[in-house]
Amino acid sequence: MYMASDKVTLCCEALIEKNLTLSFAESASAGKMCYEFSTVFNSGKILMGGIICYHNSMKEDLLQIPWGTIEKYSPESAVVTKLMAQNFSRYVQSDICVGLTGLATPGGSESKDKPVGTIFVHIIFPDKEIAERFEFKGNAESIINQAIEAVAEMILNEI
Repeated sequence: MYMASDKVTLCCEALIEKNLTLSFAESASAGKMCYEFSTVFNSGKILMGGIICYHNSMKEDLLQIPWGTIEKYSPESAVVTKLMAQNFSRYVQSDICVGLTGLATPGGSESKDKPVGTIFVHIIFPDKEIAERFEFKGNAESIINQAIEAVAEMILNEI
């Protein structure tokens, strides 16, 4: 039986206790973040669901990222991540909406200043928004797992 990490479990338990709901707009994590949060006991009380917008066309068509924004800032950027979270939160009535993009593997917009392992997170809470940029090390799975842990920590720190 699969079990979520302790941090994800603690985050879910805190959300359940506070009666707060959660949704995800994911790119680099490709649905794994939503899955991780779904494996916690009673997750149905908090988890609204999510959307995976991996390809640029999905970000533009489904999440209505304005044309030219991805070209200007790159798909893996703080600007695009913020717009993903903000635009998805308009469709899903959750208390907290998490947007995540980044570079878990080569072949995206990586550069010297934005290496593989760079992850952008933007979280919308009922009364504020927070954003972080991380640089994780390891293989793709490790980078995504570290990002999920970071999201759980960010939520725990704010609720």
